[in-house]
Amino acid sequence: MNEILAKILKTYSIESHRAYATQVHNLSKDAIIALFTDLLTTYINDKNSSTLREFITVSLAGYEHSSNKIGFNGFKHTTTGKSIACEAKPKNISSQDFKDYQAGTRETFHKLRGNGNFTDYTWARFNKDKQENLNMLVSGFVDGKLIYLLEFPFSTESFTNKLESQLQKYFPNGDEVSKYLRGANFAYKDFIDSKKLKTIYCTNNLQDYQDFIVRDFYQKLLDIK
Repeated sequence: MNEILAKILKTYSIESHRAYATQVHNLSKDAIIALFTDLLTTYINDKNSSTLREFITVSLAGYEHSSNKIGFNGFKHTTTGKSIACEAKPKNISSQDFKDYQAGTRETFHKLRGNGNFTDYTWARFNKDKQENLNMLVSGFVDGKLIYLLEFPFSTESFTNKLESQLQKYFPNGDEVSKYLRGANFAYKDFIDSKKLKTIYCTNNLQDYQDFIVRDFYQKLLDIK
């Protein structure tokens, strides 16, 4: 971590606001830029929190981000006055992890494949999501850099079929008390051919990130870009 940033964080946490403000005020413009860049880089690449990547995904798609941990990730109003909810599934991978994998110092490396999962899923939540008629936002980042952002209806048949098959296998007789499907997952094959799929964003230099995207998904991104 940037040495100056480390000192600022300590001051902010244990000293007065005046001491913190004075310390920042005494920094040069270049030092503040370096500090902010280091903080932003750390936050956006945090493996234990996707909050910032989620915010970027939701906001760029035109939704108002919701910071609540329970519920949908964002909402937007239509011309009819009704609100549309969205569920964001951002994925971020590290180029250093890829280098380590190539060097043989890392056992596994999972490329971007338009994937995501629903934690602690149940039939009740699945049915609620279907009734809500929400939209899915699937995004991919490399080192915090947004590579793609796709939107499609949750009601996409191939997508709901994938979730339903996993629920059916785990809950063949319906939901059970205090039992959850820890991860109902999906990938690009479950939605990429939807006629209602929208490309909200795709980087102009996609070819620079080819090594970080599974081959068939990369080709699909080239086609819909």
